[in-house]
Amino acid sequence: MDYVRRLVDDQLDELLPILPAIAVEGAKGVGKTATTAARAAHTYSLDRAATRSIVADDPEVITKDHGTTFIDEWQRVPETWDVVRRAVDDGAEPGRFLLAGSATPDPKANLHSGAGRIVRLMMRPMSLPERRIAAPTVSLRSLTSPDESEVGGDTSLTVVDYVSEILQSGFPGIRRAAPAARPYLLDSYIDRIVDHDVAEVGDTVRHPEALRQWLTAYGAASATTASYASLLNASTPGEEAKPSKQTTMAYRNLLRRMWVLDPIPAWAPGLANLAALGQSPKHHLVDPALAARLVGATADSLIHGDGPATPHQSSTFLGALFESLAVQTVRVLAQSLGLKVFHLRTHGGAHEVDLLVQRPDLTVVAIEVKLSSMVRPGDVAQLNWLREQLPDLVMDQVVLNTGPQAYRRKDGVAVVPLALLGL
Repeated sequence: MDYVRRLVDDQLDELLPILPAIAVEGAKGVGKTATTAARAAHTYSLDRAATRSIVADDPEVITKDHGTTFIDEWQRVPETWDVVRRAVDDGAEPGRFLLAGSATPDPKANLHSGAGRIVRLMMRPMSLPERRIAAPTVSLRSLTSPDESEVGGDTSLTVVDYVSEILQSGFPGIRRAAPAARPYLLDSYIDRIVDHDVAEVGDTVRHPEALRQWLTAYGAASATTASYASLLNASTPGEEAKPSKQTTMAYRNLLRRMWVLDPIPAWAPGLANLAALGQSPKHHLVDPALAARLVGATADSLIHGDGPATPHQSSTFLGALFESLAVQTVRVLAQSLGLKVFHLRTHGGAHEVDLLVQRPDLTVVAIEVKLSSMVRPGDVAQLNWLREQLPDLVMDQVVLNTGPQAYRRKDGVAVVPLALLGL
């Protein structure tokens, strides 16, 4: 299959000629190896036992070649990180090292952070623009510019198409597979997380099925701030001997280290008039297809709303998965622009905004995600509340939906079908 260029390619093209070491990180299957290896003169694939044995015996071997050296799955031999860091300290030239990792090593490895030496780039599953399902007509770059941007364009995509995109996954290898094969590939991905990848990052799970149940509960809580205690209860219904909080926190930390969990942090601007903001992250898996598969959702069950019970959701599970799809796209776009992404929720949930894309000057574009082809007055209420609270910080307001047309409402809120949002 021909390589599909990703947005992180633009970042690598810009940074590789000026930086000596770049680490591309993200969950397994997002496309790190294909993206990174094409730029290398020499490759050390540490997921291969023979290569791993050579490098483990003498980590300095990765510094012997000339040109760009790529160390794939570097976390399999964590010492390679410090070897690269020291080479940078010793004056390695720009473009000397590329690393790709599918997990952060055990903290007991006591590795240097690499701050100031190795630049880290996150790679996530494919955003909608990268999937090329529609030609974007609304630019996130323009929405986050000081001047009000033009908003327009049309799409024929409907909610059925978005359901298809959710279930096809943003993992390149799974997307390319035949539709009948995708559920099996997603099951295999989940099985590998539970049965193999945990051990690969240096940890042991005594009860793999408990980890699977917790991961399923987390997927069911997508796009919520459900407490970890409630996730535990949802993952062990009717069981008196539940795993301890320490155990479930270990699950969370393991899955975060493998980038399987990809929560959105809470926004904390430190302003007195928003002192009641909650600090809980908003839960998302790295790809909404995993959440759908974990809870047994299908296209029919999502569209007709008769899928599995999801006790954490205030609306439909499809709405939560659509929000995860939007989050996936916005985060990839925002990273390309050097912007950060947060969510906002006050204590008690009286006010919440799905996404805040923050510029370096701390101004934000506030975004609501709605599984609807029409925008009703209530859909913009939270956006207008935030602008009233922080008129100097909220530079634009956006509703991402499933509608056919992008436009600006009379109140200035931009209505953008998700498929039309691009860089």
